[in-house]
Amino acid sequence: MTGVWSVALLLGGIVLLGASVQRLTGMGFALVAAPGLVLLLGPAQGVVLSNCGSGAISAIGLAVTWRQVRLKAMLPLVAAAACTVPLGTWVASRLPEPWLLVGVGTLVCVAVLFVMRGVRVPALRARRGAVAAGAASGFMNSSAGVGGPAVSLFAVNAGWTAAEFVPNGQFYAFVVNAFSVATKSPPHLSTPAWTMIGVALVAGAVIGQYLAKHTSEHQAKRTVLWLALAGGAVTLAKGVWTI
Repeated sequence: MTGVWSVALLLGGIVLLGASVQRLTGMGFALVAAPGLVLLLGPAQGVVLSNCGSGAISAIGLAVTWRQVRLKAMLPLVAAAACTVPLGTWVASRLPEPWLLVGVGTLVCVAVLFVMRGVRVPALRARRGAVAAGAASGFMNSSAGVGGPAVSLFAVNAGWTAAEFVPNGQFYAFVVNAFSVATKSPPHLSTPAWTMIGVALVAGAVIGQYLAKHTSEHQAKRTVLWLALAGGAVTLAKGVWTI
């Protein structure tokens, strides 16, 4: 029983951190939480739980921002992601666990570094950019649980403001994570674990909303990215160690 509650508390802590930063910046649940969830539960269970958590916290955010979603602009992103989600799931299901850890860690680190540098790619603009970003994001989301950075790069190159990105990013995350979860088996967790996860999601949304009023956008995003980079590096190191 003690072991069950220990795992439940660890899961709750990881989800709380991810939910807080997601509500604070409009992105970051998977970047921050996925490495920890993968290390705790293994790649398969960790990624699908990251998908579940990211979709749930995005739905909470959408409850107050759905009127600002630009459905016409989001359609190419979502459609492209829907095509590559099954491929990501298929690839992940056939890789040995050490290589999955390496893959998740590498994708997180590379994605974070790209976002940190604010990479400008002329091709990531207009409709073709949306299709390319959506396709990359869908594959990364279902295979490693981290689809947000590709969409963030599209938003940067398309000239979206932070105010535009938050509601549309939440809409995208909700839909694409729903696609990803639909292609996989649900996580096999205990009742205490699910309880802690549910409480952590709600608490994280409240904490993130409070922090948003007292933290600059730049400072918040830098903190999220450094946390994600650290988690990705640890995951990558564990994968390399166990190969």
